[in-house]
Amino acid sequence: MAGRKETLEVAGREVTISNPEKVFFSQTGHTKLDLVRYYLSVAEGALRGAGGRPMALKRYVNGAEGEFFFQKRAPESRPEWIRTVELRFPSGRTAEEVVVEDAAQLAWIINLGCIDLNPHPVRADDLDHPDELRVDLDPVPGIEWPQILDVAMMTKDVLEDFGLTGWPKTSGSRGFHVNCRIEPRWSFSEVRRAAVALAREVERRAPEIATSRWWKEERHGVFIDYNQNAKDRTVASAYSVRPTPDARVSMPLRWKEVPGCDPAAFTIDTAAKRFGKGDASEGIDEAVGSLEPLLALAAEHESLGFGDAPWPPQFAKAEGEPTRVQPSKRRGRRPAAASEGVVPDPAPGKSAGPTGRRRSKMPLIEIARAASEAEARAGLDRWRERYPDVWPRLAPADVLVDSMRGRSTTWTRIRVNLRNVPEAERPQQEALEVDYDPWAGVEWPEGERPTRR
Repeated sequence: MAGRKETLEVAGREVTISNPEKVFFSQTGHTKLDLVRYYLSVAEGALRGAGGRPMALKRYVNGAEGEFFFQKRAPESRPEWIRTVELRFPSGRTAEEVVVEDAAQLAWIINLGCIDLNPHPVRADDLDHPDELRVDLDPVPGIEWPQILDVAMMTKDVLEDFGLTGWPKTSGSRGFHVNCRIEPRWSFSEVRRAAVALAREVERRAPEIATSRWWKEERHGVFIDYNQNAKDRTVASAYSVRPTPDARVSMPLRWKEVPGCDPAAFTIDTAAKRFGKGDASEGIDEAVGSLEPLLALAAEHESLGFGDAPWPPQFAKAEGEPTRVQPSKRRGRRPAAASEGVVPDPAPGKSAGPTGRRRSKMPLIEIARAASEAEARAGLDRWRERYPDVWPRLAPADVLVDSMRGRSTTWTRIRVNLRNVPEAERPQQEALEVDYDPWAGVEWPEGERPTRR
């Protein structure tokens, strides 16, 4: 029997909400209809961040605690008033993506199970020239919130010194975002080049707390993720609800509010009330800046011998890009001797361990493979409780949290590097605290099933 539906009048159109009473956040009790109504209450602000841009649909059809999948292509069955635009990806493939321009279209995509909004940094009328530089501050495990805010304030200063206005917002997750409107004159590669220069300058000014290093084993403090400016990368936009237990929101702030702000204070309930008193992102579209000063800094870096920074693995090798081999493995293109490392043992019942088939000099053990980061971290907490004498010896960079690609979703792996633990006191590889198989239930042709298990 078909579930109940509710029809809303939005922007002069009728939008049907299916299963409106379906609970999307079990801890808070918020339903799909609550989510739709939230977005309608902040529609002006949400559209300021995501409107007029092609959008990847990140769908949680079973709510925030269920699995999600990215849908790049607009659903074939859609109202005639849903706009789409053909986007070309780095792979050469194309897809018709949804472009949200009004509150009715916004309500329609939320009904599909989109909890947060993930627009590209381009407008639908110019897909080759981004109009937004995105600064994504991503802390390594163990870094506390005040340090993230310190790096955010340093980022503000650097942007201003190079003629750009940063607009801050909480990410709604562990990190922090700063967006800058720019003239749509430069290609994705040029915008990313400017972002690399920005990241290196922030690191130069605050080397103890910030890093531009791509490889996780080299990171410390807060990573300035320049690769969020590569083509086909998206981040949650302003006023997006995030799939957290408390329905947290990616909240725009004024710079004077950033020091001491509490990201947990901004939820689906409080964000709408705050928006009613004024939008901190109002004015962002008028504060358009030039990338020329940052590109001049990039040229200066290059004249001093700094080459390109590593790109994400799915991108083609770029000219001047360094080798895509993490530093601990770069010495040994020749056949590895036993002294150059070992292949760590897999967990019981698994055929591949913490490094797959690769050797490592680092004493790595695997803790969890989980459908979500929250489940993986819960497994890490259980492991930590069992080894109270080991945990204090670990540095933040010793806890490796990786987002892995599954068939149509991502999953999370957590490993621990025991390099700072005396060998006699190191825990052995045990059964995984969380054992998730992203390929379970998938029928694969003979010989094509992924080998990492």
